[in-house]
Amino acid sequence: MPSRNITFDPDLGVPYGTNLTIYGGANFSTTFNVTTAANTAFDLTDYTGSSAISKSVSVGATLGITTSFTVGITSALGGKLNISLGSTATRSLAEGRYVYDVLVSSGSTTYTLVNGNIMVVPPVSSAP
Repeated sequence: MPSRNITFDPDLGVPYGTNLTIYGGANFSTTFNVTTAANTAFDLTDYTGSSAISKSVSVGATLGITTSFTVGITSALGGKLNISLGSTATRSLAEGRYVYDVLVSSGSTTYTLVNGNIMVVPPVSSAP
């Protein structure tokens, strides 16, 4: 399970950009280690997470949300959260480029923590 270090400054509110690759038919999981601009863990206590994947967000696109990652905060004080998608869900994703974002919310405060592109690669062969 790969881990990615990201820096988030809530005063700026700008999400950290990082791209992902998903292999169709395989379980996907990655952990984000979130730090502040002062290089301390971003405290995720009392936050919940959500995430969406969309095939397109271009002008005039009507595809909407394709699927959502499962988001789990694995260490609130340590600033760690995990996103995952099971093999059944990755198998149903068509090959190509998608976009995603990960949001965290506490009360009326919501931050887009991270966003980027996802490249979905189909399996080379399927089981008989």
